[in-house]
Amino acid sequence: MFTLSMSGITLNLTFNAPNYDESQQKGKDKAKYKRFIRKRNLLEQKGLLKKKQNANNCQKGAYRNKQWHEKNKQKKDSQTCAGYHKSSTSQEELSTNPCSYPQAQHENSVSRTVKESTVPSSSESQRQSSSADVAEWLHLQATSAGNPLKYIALDCEMVGTGPKGHCSELARCSIVSYDGDVIYDKFIKPVNAVTDFRTRWSGVRWQDLRNATPFRQAQREILKILSGNVVVGHAIQNDLKVLHYSHPAFLIRDTSRIPILNRKAGLPEKQVASLKKLTKILFNKDIQVEKKGHSSVEDAKATMELYKVVQVEWERILASKPGS
Repeated sequence: MFTLSMSGITLNLTFNAPNYDESQQKGKDKAKYKRFIRKRNLLEQKGLLKKKQNANNCQKGAYRNKQWHEKNKQKKDSQTCAGYHKSSTSQEELSTNPCSYPQAQHENSVSRTVKESTVPSSSESQRQSSSADVAEWLHLQATSAGNPLKYIALDCEMVGTGPKGHCSELARCSIVSYDGDVIYDKFIKPVNAVTDFRTRWSGVRWQDLRNATPFRQAQREILKILSGNVVVGHAIQNDLKVLHYSHPAFLIRDTSRIPILNRKAGLPEKQVASLKKLTKILFNKDIQVEKKGHSSVEDAKATMELYKVVQVEWERILASKPGS
């Protein structure tokens, strides 16, 4: 408190004024608004306030209330913006391990793209009527050039590592196109020392791995090809396991688990038939008969041919399932 006297006039000046409290002001505004509502309701009960006037006041009040909320929202967004950008930039680097990739996000984004393009309407009746068109569209996807969604067939050969060769590691990988053209075919050097080449089945010999591609390099090359495409395989989970990779389930076509394929071959629908057996029955063709072992290129081509036998019917079934 500072007192100043001049010609009989005394001025009392206070420098320690209380700080402006925004919350108090908001409380006053809120109380004022409540009083206004009570008065308006009272006038309505007495019949002194016309309905049209009441509606106009409500609209004006709602508009002012909306403006106030938008202003506060902009203020909050400006305060949190800097912190958000700092936290997001710290997550830009991805792990080199394929198992640590954000698969859920990838699956959701690709799934959303396929669903939007294959099912033009959200109604159940329209979706069922278009299931045949979906199958035809998927067939065109596989054969049309330049389309981002392609059908490829994968087959891997494994060797044994560790005690008595019990651990399986990738030693050869082959990928073929829808038409059977070889996209990728390389011998791959396992991370650990090979203790069993399993040549009778894998067809891999020690000289094949002498100058083979290191696993990490081959893994990057293979996953780049598989990403975003429909992958056809026979018991494909075994191939994906040695790649240390999890492909989106809706982009996998496993010929060992397609009931209508077994039905065409005259086998029980739930039976997991071998690739060799299905190929012999449906095409009268012998594979995996050479003494030097299997060929992953031959197996991948056979797998794609088996899938083509039931492609349209199988894709129609998948498209008609709830959530497809």
